[in-house]
Amino acid sequence: MKKAIISGVVLCSILLGGCNNIEVIESEQEVVVSYNTLFAELQNEIIKSITEQTELDSDALAIMIDGGGGESTVAVGYPKDSKIEGTLIQQIVEDSVKNVSETETNSEERVKITIKIEKY
Repeated sequence: MKKAIISGVVLCSILLGGCNNIEVIESEQEVVVSYNTLFAELQNEIIKSITEQTELDSDALAIMIDGGGGESTVAVGYPKDSKIEGTLIQQIVEDSVKNVSETETNSEERVKITIKIEKY
């Protein structure tokens, strides 16, 4: 939980810091999930997937997951000096959302998830 809060604070600091030349990629998905486990499982899955599929270290990632009332936002920030395309990170996050939502079979709540990928 502390990692999630720290990651959220770091990401917000980056977003509010007024950094120049921030690349932002945004997409939306609608999935069926339970909020009880969504945030923790999703954060773990995103970190695991990105570190396995790229050369990025988990410490280089800033992840913020927020939501309620049928809508959630997943924001992932990574260093702009990395040579990784934002579309690759976006695809990894979308796949992670799909994987987590498929494991959640005890819920019928539909959630619209907005995904934001940013280089900082």
